[in-house]
Amino acid sequence: MRLHCYVVVELKAVKFKPEFAGKLNFYVSAVDGILKTAQDKPTVGMLICKSKNKTVVEYALKDINKPIGVSEYRITQSLPKELALSLPSIEAIEAELDEGES
Repeated sequence: MRLHCYVVVELKAVKFKPEFAGKLNFYVSAVDGILKTAQDKPTVGMLICKSKNKTVVEYALKDINKPIGVSEYRITQSLPKELALSLPSIEAIEAELDEGES
């Protein structure tokens, strides 16, 4: 399934703060206003933080009427095996990019 929309991703190396939601809402609105066409679905905002408090996130997003989500990240030394097997290799990505230049 294709979403056919823009996705704005913001990565924060700190704990979630309510003001992050407002800033991401601004970015999503800007993309919708400048880049989005009639064929595109609404832009999706993704905020990835070091940590979050579910209640704080809920109140920060409560009156925002755009598709915005907040998630935490974990740093690992290697990808889980099942994820690594589903991703293309660096060589495959480079080969595809080389084909596009022809």
